[in-house]
Amino acid sequence: MSHTAHIPSHRKPRRSASKLALRAGVAGGVLSTLAVAAAAGTANAAEPVTETIEMPTLSTDLSAQIAQSADATQQAADSYESRAEQDAAASKAAKQAKEDLAKAEKKAEAERKAEAAAKKKAEEERASRSAERTDLSTQSAGGSSTATKAAAPAGGSVGTVISFLKAQLGDAYVMGASGPNAWDCSSLVQAAFKQAGVDLPRVSQDQSVAGTPVSLSDVQVGDILYWGGAGSAYHVGVYIGNGQYLDAANPGKGVVIQDLAGYPASGAVRVL
Repeated sequence: MSHTAHIPSHRKPRRSASKLALRAGVAGGVLSTLAVAAAAGTANAAEPVTETIEMPTLSTDLSAQIAQSADATQQAADSYESRAEQDAAASKAAKQAKEDLAKAEKKAEAERKAEAAAKKKAEEERASRSAERTDLSTQSAGGSSTATKAAAPAGGSVGTVISFLKAQLGDAYVMGASGPNAWDCSSLVQAAFKQAGVDLPRVSQDQSVAGTPVSLSDVQVGDILYWGGAGSAYHVGVYIGNGQYLDAANPGKGVVIQDLAGYPASGAVRVL
C-alpha cells in the first residue's frame, strides 16, 4: 500500500462523455441561433424599407350607399319638421276655433237676451195699448169724451192719438187743410198719429195700406178705418171704441164722432 493511498484526491470527478456531448450540442445550437439572428438583423438593417401601407379607398357602391343614407336622413328630418309645423298649425287652428266658438256663443246669448227683452217690451206695450183701448172704450160708452182743444203730448200710445182727436172736435172740414183749426179726413188722422211718433202718408189712399190689415169684427181703439178699397180709399177715420169713430166728416159736419152702424167702414188697419 502506498504511503499516499490514504490521502484523498483533490481533482474533480471526470464527467461522462454523453453529458459533455449534450452540453456541447446545446451551446452550439444557441450560438448558431444567435449568429443567424445577427445576420438577419444586419441584412434587414442594410436594406431600406420600401413597403407602404395603403388606406382603403371608397368604392362607387359604398359612396352611393352613403349618399342614399344621407338623403334618407335629410328626408326624415324634413318630414319631422313638416309634421311638427303641421301639428303646430293644427293646434293653433283648434285654439282659434275654440275662441271663435266661445265668441259666437257669447254673441248668440247676447242676441237671445236682446230678443227676449224686445219681445217682453213689445208684449208690455201691446198690453198697455190694449188696456188704454179698453179704458177709452169705457169712457166713450160712459159719455166722458169732453176734452179741451190742445195738442196732446207725444207718448207713442193709443191714448195720445185719441186725446188729440177729441181735442179737435168741432173743427171745420176744409179740403186740403192741415190744421190747426180746419182739417180734411186724412190730415186729421196724420196729425193725430204724429203725436204718437208715427209718420203716416198724407192721403187716405196711402193711409188705408199703411198698417196691418185687421178684420172689422176685431177692430180696436186706435185702428184706422177706411171707406173704399184698400189703396184706393176715399175717406178715413179712427175707431174710438163702443162702435164709434172720430173723423173730419165733411164741410157740413166738421170734426165729429159717429156710429159705425150708420156708416159702415170698408176695412181697417192697425199701426199701433
